[in-house]
Order: sequence, then C-alpha cells, then structure tokens
Amino acid sequence: MSKLKLGIPKGSLENATVDLFRRAGFNITVSSRSYFPAVDDPELECMLIRAQEMARYVEDGVLDAGLTGHDWVMESGATVHTIADLVYSKQSFGKVRWVLAVPEASPVQTVQDLEGKVIATELVGFTRRYLESRGVHAKVEFSWGATEVKPPVLADAIVEVTETGSSLRANRLRIVETLMESNTQLIANVDSWRDVWKRQKLEDMRMLLEGAIHALGKVGLMLNVEAANLTTVLAVLPALKRPTVSQLSEDGWLAVNTILDESTVRSIIPRLKKAGAQGIVEYPLNKIVM
Repeated sequence: MSKLKLGIPKGSLENATVDLFRRAGFNITVSSRSYFPAVDDPELECMLIRAQEMARYVEDGVLDAGLTGHDWVMESGATVHTIADLVYSKQSFGKVRWVLAVPEASPVQTVQDLEGKVIATELVGFTRRYLESRGVHAKVEFSWGATEVKPPVLADAIVEVTETGSSLRANRLRIVETLMESNTQLIANVDSWRDVWKRQKLEDMRMLLEGAIHALGKVGLMLNVEAANLTTVLAVLPALKRPTVSQLSEDGWLAVNTILDESTVRSIIPRLKKAGAQGIVEYPLNKIVM
C-alpha cells in the first residue's frame, strides 16, 4: 500500500492541528511516549516534528508533506511546494504577527533607531535579512525562550511572534513595527508533489482541511414553517445565507435549512419562533466544502 509521510507540528500548534484533522475526518492519536501518532487512515504515516524544523525535513524528503508556519519556511529558506494556507493558530484561527518590540520607555521609534543595538529573537535569519533590507546594522542574537523578559538588560529590542499582544503588554513592551504576518501552511516535498498518487492524496487532504476551517464558528439550522409564514421567517434569516426550502409531506408545510454564524443564532431563534417557525433544530458542522 502506498504511504504518505506527513509531519504534524509538535508544540504550540499540536493540539489545534490534531483537532483540525479530527474535524476534517482524520482521527490522530498522540502519545506522550512516541513521536509517531496513530491515525485511522492506513495511507498516512504521521510524525511529530517541531514547526521550526518542518520545512527542512520536507525539503530533504524525510517527509512528503507537513504543516508549519509560513514564518519557519521563510526562516529556513527551504525549497518546498506550498499547497494551501490554513489560517489557524494555537489560540485563535487567525494569523500571527512577528513584531519588533522595545520597552515602553525606550527612545526607539523606528527600525532605523536600532543601528548598532542588540536584538533577541528565535527568527534570526529572517530578522537579519529584514534589517539588511532596511540598511540597519544590528547584532541579532538567538533567544532560547522567554524573549519578552530580555529587554532592556539583555537586549535593546526583540522580534517576537504575537497573536493578541497580551504577553507584550504584560511585559511593558510596545510594538515598533510588524515584520511579517504568518499562518500555518500545508507544504510538500517538490518530488512528492510530482508523484500522481501523493499529489491526489494531498489535494484531497487540502479540500477536507479547508472545509473544516470554513465551518469554524458556523452551525446548521433546520426548521418547519407553514407556507403562509415563509416570507416572514425568511425575513428573519440573514439575506446572504440562501436557505434551502423544500416541500414537506404534509400539504402547506415547508422545511427550511440554512447555515449561520453561531454567534447570531441565540438572537435569531426566538425571532424565528415568533415568526411562525416550528421544530427548530440547531446542529454543529465539521466541514463546509466550498
């Protein structure tokens, strides 16, 4: 049987990735004692790899494909094929930012003010290239963690990833500039992408993963309504959702099926009931394939 070797990011993205695959239809079981998670697809062979190293292993062919951040692909300089942008992260399902930050009291206002200064970051290669492109000469040091606590004693500034900015604010740091936005990508080895079977497997996976992301924050809603009340009921539903309306076995009754933002349902259901809807059922969604 053909096998596709897939890298799952170990660390901060691990739980979010496993959950995304579950909603896409792949049940991945991670054990604390093994770097090889079990998966209920016999055509997949999974391995846990740090996101920072993923692109290099995919480039070398150790893995056929993997999920990692665009930031780590840029940092490594690896030559890989990007299959899809999967906009999710460890706290939310949005993008993250790599920002240049300094202490609140620092005189630094622009990146040019860092000439001759010390900058601490995990993203050493990209930061050096960014500074060079701006004509700034500074010392960029690799940070092994807890980067936010290093200024002003151990560094003049940091380049750090943030989703909400709360950690930076807690450490009394302010953002000077955003260097890059990043999100998780599904990437493939160039030769693996040329393989017909592996490419089809990865394209199917992309469709299911994107469908799971599209379903985030959405729910399905089913209800019955008398034909005489249909216009009133449809007026309650968001205009752009294009509900499906079908005839029930009982004359004069119709079934309405639609997809809504979960955050709006609590206010819409009481209004639907007042408009004449009956048998209202709300149900969760795993995938919406566009």
